[in-house]
Amino acid sequence: MSSSAEPHRIYNVLFLCTHNAGRSLMAEAILNKDGAGRFHAFSAGTNPDAQVHPLAVETLTRLGYPTEGLRTKSWDEFSAPGAPHMDFVFTVCDDAADEECPVWPGHPMTAHWGIENPAKASGGEIDQAAAFTQAFRHLKNRISVFANLPLASIDHLALEMQLKEIGMMEGNTRPAAAAG
Repeated sequence: MSSSAEPHRIYNVLFLCTHNAGRSLMAEAILNKDGAGRFHAFSAGTNPDAQVHPLAVETLTRLGYPTEGLRTKSWDEFSAPGAPHMDFVFTVCDDAADEECPVWPGHPMTAHWGIENPAKASGGEIDQAAAFTQAFRHLKNRISVFANLPLASIDHLALEMQLKEIGMMEGNTRPAAAAG
């Protein structure tokens, strides 16, 4: 990202999580809707589940976000020849952040935006639904800040710092000292 980037360019963003069944898929749906055509969001997992978590679909639907076409997928799809070149890759779970990532074509900017796994919420169905709603809110807040950054004109180092700061917003899963 340099200051010579085109202002009307569409940026590709990949959200990674281990199972790609909840948080990363919600982030994909949020950015694709709220990014107003400025972004094309994708999601993937290092060890994807067989299906999207039903509470992720329910949360997105209830809050007015499309779920058509959402599916779990391996990050291998995005490191293979012919895959879209990513401008940004964000990990949204600590497990995925700690794994050895592939070398992404185009060398995208990366950041860790850890969010608690709502699928691991204890309690009954109401508690689990509340955990998915909370994860959605944290993701939406971060994505809103990200989507409003002046990507076409911001300096590379300043952008890198902004992306890390977004990861430290409310709901982050790592203390500030460990997030670097």
